[in-house]
Amino acid sequence: MARTQTRSSGLFSGLVLIFAGVILLLHTYGHLELRHFFGHWWPLIIIFWGAVKLYERTIGPRMGGTVGGAGITAGEVLLVVGMLALLGIVAGVEYGKQKIGEGIMGDVGDNFSYDVEVAPKTIPANTRVFVHNGRGDISVRPSDDAQIRVSAKKGVKTWSEQEADQIAKPVSVEIVKNGDTYEVRPSGYDLSDSRIGVDLEVSVPKKSPLTVKTEKGDVQVSDMTADMGVTDQNGDVEIRNIGGDVLIEMHKGDVKVDDAKGNVKVSGKGGEIDVTNAAGSLTVDGDFYGPVRADKVTKGVRMISAKTDLTLSALAGHLETGSGNLDVVDTPGNLSLRTRDTEISVENPGGKVNIDNRNAAISVRFTSVPKEDVSITNSSGEISLSLPGSSSFEVVADCRNCDISAEFAGLTPTKSESGDSHLAGKYGNGRGPKITLKTSYGNIALRRTAVAIAPPARPALPAPPTTPIPPSTEQ
Repeated sequence: MARTQTRSSGLFSGLVLIFAGVILLLHTYGHLELRHFFGHWWPLIIIFWGAVKLYERTIGPRMGGTVGGAGITAGEVLLVVGMLALLGIVAGVEYGKQKIGEGIMGDVGDNFSYDVEVAPKTIPANTRVFVHNGRGDISVRPSDDAQIRVSAKKGVKTWSEQEADQIAKPVSVEIVKNGDTYEVRPSGYDLSDSRIGVDLEVSVPKKSPLTVKTEKGDVQVSDMTADMGVTDQNGDVEIRNIGGDVLIEMHKGDVKVDDAKGNVKVSGKGGEIDVTNAAGSLTVDGDFYGPVRADKVTKGVRMISAKTDLTLSALAGHLETGSGNLDVVDTPGNLSLRTRDTEISVENPGGKVNIDNRNAAISVRFTSVPKEDVSITNSSGEISLSLPGSSSFEVVADCRNCDISAEFAGLTPTKSESGDSHLAGKYGNGRGPKITLKTSYGNIALRRTAVAIAPPARPALPAPPTTPIPPSTEQ
């Protein structure tokens, strides 16, 4: 019996060591990332352990042992824990090297910069251009002729000029044809090397569709007339005066777009977004901690995030969202909004209004008579709706454990013994839209829009009396 226990424990221990050795070999020479292995395939360790114990339970009696010999021993548990600890340490060290190399080693030492000469390249009209970079800023401007011109500067961060010269020597920039696209890209080094950066100033024919991609660096593009796209993992993007559609994918950084003749779409995640004067539509898809600002977007705004779904069919004024607030001014079309934990302020809507919120107040103010239906639903938050006194509408308002107030004659709310309030009625002479207001644990206020009254004109002052002129005494 003792021999059986020793034999089964030895079998398990040997298999564990073989398993750990194979994993470490694959990590060292086979490019296996232990972090991803543990993140996705860690249940295989339990399956492996169970298979070994099942094997021992099946084979043990044949070798003169007992069923109890296949039990889990303290030594086996310690061996498995030790193996996991070893693999975890290796994965942690590798992860730390990556982060230190990217975060610390890339920011120490001195900067050494070198000019790069790049021969211009003539390309056919309307040919797509792809500018690709690892680390470094990219600036793209239009060219009136059919050539790509590049002005580049390579930089190396290290401790000595001699080492920098050696690292920078093979680094260059090339313009190559790849299918139907001409590509501008650095060459001669690994683009993931955090010590090396290449700044690119590129001139391309203004009618060429453009794609820009960089891992780390700012991107500026202006005065192009075709569609363009930008992918930036870490840096700010600024786009000005573009004649086509603009597609931007971010991971970290701010976005600014000014004067786009086509549609603008920003996706991913990042910081601030500022879009002004877009003749098409604006779509923001992702989590941007903001603020997100938009001014004068002809074909409307679409915002999609983890907590907000907003659609404006047109934006003649201003939109801003961030820090728990969402403000919309002058939206002549329809407005549809679903969000939470956000104070909402809408000024001068012109179409249908449909708002669903919770845990924050909602304020909507019409400066002209509403012509479309209004539906506002809230939870644990107030609702304030202001309408001109000349409006005609039908209203149904309900709230739980709250009060309803109305500044329109003939609309009188009722309150039940449980504290719930209700208001239903019509106002005005004509046939107007239907207004539906509903909330809980927050008051509802139906107000008349304040109209600025011009001060009375001051009376004209009387003309001063005229003094007669004495006759002349000259002879």
